[in-house]
Amino acid sequence: MVTFSGSRGSWVNVSRFPERRRRKTIVACCCLGQFLGVLDVSIVNVALPSMRADLGFSTAGLQWVVNAYTLATAGFLLLGGRAADLFGRREVFGGGLALFGLASLVGGVAQDPATLVAARAGQGLGGAIMAPTSLSILATTFPEGPERNRAFGAWGTMGALGGASGALIGGVLTEALSWRAVLLVNAPLALGVALVALRTMPAGRRLPGAARSFDLLGALTVTAGLVLVTYGVVSSHQHGWATATTLAPLAAGATLLALFGLIEARFAPAPLVSPHVFRSRTLSGATAVIFCLGGTAVSMWFFVSLYVQQVLGFSALGAGLVFLPMSLTILACTQLASRLAARVGPGGVLATGMTLLGTGMLLFAGIDADGSWAHDVVAPSLLCAAGIGCSFVSTTITANTGVAHEQSGLASGVISTGFQIGGSLGLAALATIAASRTGAADGGSRAAALTDGFQQAFAAGGALALTGAAVALVLLTGRERGVPALERT
Repeated sequence: MVTFSGSRGSWVNVSRFPERRRRKTIVACCCLGQFLGVLDVSIVNVALPSMRADLGFSTAGLQWVVNAYTLATAGFLLLGGRAADLFGRREVFGGGLALFGLASLVGGVAQDPATLVAARAGQGLGGAIMAPTSLSILATTFPEGPERNRAFGAWGTMGALGGASGALIGGVLTEALSWRAVLLVNAPLALGVALVALRTMPAGRRLPGAARSFDLLGALTVTAGLVLVTYGVVSSHQHGWATATTLAPLAAGATLLALFGLIEARFAPAPLVSPHVFRSRTLSGATAVIFCLGGTAVSMWFFVSLYVQQVLGFSALGAGLVFLPMSLTILACTQLASRLAARVGPGGVLATGMTLLGTGMLLFAGIDADGSWAHDVVAPSLLCAAGIGCSFVSTTITANTGVAHEQSGLASGVISTGFQIGGSLGLAALATIAASRTGAADGGSRAAALTDGFQQAFAAGGALALTGAAVALVLLTGRERGVPALERT
């Protein structure tokens, strides 16, 4: 039995599940999909040394295990959100999970660097479909208000936990089995969530009057542009900023990104993101802040993993355990943030969270080559975790406030894209800063040289997070922002 209800309309399948149980199952599926998607940004971090030794990665090539995922996700998130709006959220969500699981299987059996990087890109494409679709499903299942905020809070909690617990889970799997297990474990999990989602979620419906077309050219253009810009930034360390090897990909990438803007504004019949979307001051501000959040959080997970293994001498499992207090802190702070957002507004919570994250990163800039976990890692890691927990949830609530159901996939795609692009470009830039400083270190031990580089990267990350805090303070706090929401633009 299928019924239709609601002022804007929502298809509800009540033939098998009571409404309350169905909604809880939908929230669980969306949260698990988000958890898997964000988990795989960081789960490979502690396994990177093992991957390098087993498959023969170069130092520069190793970061592409992370960046192939984040760039593919960033480039196709808007396409995933658009596809969800046009073709049905349940079907698109299930397809994204299936692709994610298959790519994870390929990566787990990879025998060379190229196959692993390609599989990570496939995972990223699956994640690009899952993230905006899962958030869009929640936005259309729950009306604006406390119930939706709780659902968004759970979604944000699982996303933030996925990032923070990736190192712990990756460390356990790498130590107990091998680095391949961090990829292979995704396949059965993704398939299981897909099966439950297809059984419990309402059947998708085509939007009235919507053309079944979407902007593949735009998605390919923005993805290629981001890859080239990231490659140019990474190349600058080895070849210098004034060489053709660096400038050519940067120029080509910038040209493709400009072409993407032109396609969206003038030529795409069904653009991934129209310029009018950013007339919403709230959505624009939230996107800018989550760009800073992505650049800071992804880089922090990456560099802390390397510091505790390469400088402090922790094993993969030990490095993973370092992140356990962070995971618990994130869990507590996301729950607190969702409640505070309802009382004082998400903008103030977001500004506070980004300030905490920036402060933690600046404390990390004081790490020592002869340091310890208790002295150098505990305090800054807990501050960073508190900041991530507060920021992730409040950004999600802010970006989806006042968005029409038929545009929820687009808004979700925009905000998720901001996080992934920030993560990709932030990691590339901060890794380049760290590598340049390490290479320029005079004398001393290898650990001291690495620490010098990590200090510079953490300081730059702190500045990026505080920039996000300033944006949130100016654009998203204070009086109620009565700017046009998507349904009014």
